Amino acid sequence: MRSGRPLVKVVRLGLLSYQEGLRLQRVYVDRHRSGPAHSLLLCEHSPVYTTGIRHGPYPASQLDRLRLLGADVHRANRGGLITFHGPGQLVCYPVLDLSGFKKSVRWYVSQLEQTVISACSSLGVVATTSPHTGVWVGDNKICAIGIHCGRYITSHGLALNCHPDLSWFSHIVPCGIEGKGVTSLSRELRRHVSVHEATPLLLHAFAEHFDCQLSEEA
Repeated sequence: MRSGRPLVKVVRLGLLSYQEGLRLQRVYVDRHRSGPAHSLLLCEHSPVYTTGIRHGPYPASQLDRLRLLGADVHRANRGGLITFHGPGQLVCYPVLDLSGFKKSVRWYVSQLEQTVISACSSLGVVATTSPHTGVWVGDNKICAIGIHCGRYITSHGLALNCHPDLSWFSHIVPCGIEGKGVTSLSRELRRHVSVHEATPLLLHAFAEHFDCQLSEEA
């Protein structure tokens, strides 16, 4: 049993490239070497397609085709297959030491899913889990989840569709799941839902489901 609620620092990064996001995650992961340094990195990315560690179905020629659309393409060490990140998507990278929470990757992913479901519910969107990773509204994915966990230190995380240009997803099979679609908070509510509007809802749900205290980075 742990005593007290873990303190998690919220770091707002704004719009940045995926490569810079990876660099900053490594910085915050390294901080755990000297003790607990739980952080929650929030950002939006410039258009980018990312492939996870199971990237077999996407050979180099197909990745080159995606680059011609004007997006970056990166291979990442997260779980899952290919997905898209871009403006209008709330990206959240929790960099946590699960020793301070629960040393279970399955529990961690479940809590991320429940966090997103609660945030969506706050806006009146009924979202659920499915046998597939991520959070869904019917057969349409509203939030992708892909994580990395090394020695119980987490990185990568989730991407909640607030108001992205969903046409970017039409060039791929998102997360390698055939016959499924994508959606966003704006599409479901038929009004513009900004990242700014969704962020406090996600933070509140995160604090609740992870039973932690959040503090803003000075």
